[in-house]
Amino acid sequence: MSKRARQKTDPTAVVMVRIILAEDGTLSVTVDGAPYLPPEFSPPWRRSAYPHIVDAISQHTGKTLRVDVIEIDGRVITDYRTPPKPKPARPKPVAAPVVAAPQPSAPQPAAPAASVEAVPRFAQLAGSGFVPGEDVAVAVIISHTETAPNGIARALIDSRYLAACPTGEAILVGRISGTLVLGQPE
Repeated sequence: MSKRARQKTDPTAVVMVRIILAEDGTLSVTVDGAPYLPPEFSPPWRRSAYPHIVDAISQHTGKTLRVDVIEIDGRVITDYRTPPKPKPARPKPVAAPVVAAPQPSAPQPAAPAASVEAVPRFAQLAGSGFVPGEDVAVAVIISHTETAPNGIARALIDSRYLAACPTGEAILVGRISGTLVLGQPE
């Protein structure tokens, strides 16, 4: 049986992850020889993304990983990552049904008409210095927007997201220019 056939049938097979560090600080990642790329529109992998990369591959494969990191000077650092063992499912306790004592019946008020779901209110954050037409991230990353031809980005943010944020601040991040705009949306 070939090595590849064993890997497909043997759940204990090791997945080979190779991470090569480039001079500019970016990483080139392969999993069993196939390229493993960052998400679409994201910048190239950097050294700081190492734990996230390994975690994602481990969760996806569910197998032991052999991770070879090739440094700029040619040194190879090898690490093994084993997936966590599944925890046995605990049976949920079954509660006895509670029977309420009968209450004297009283006339009930009419049920209110179906309420219309509240329409979200939006706040706006705008900033300049972006490359015209670039993709701009809105953080807490709930959406993306695009700049106008004059390089100004504008984002409408559902106020429910801001209510969950203790500072009430949001940020616009230019994916190409690297421009950051921090502020409290109005």
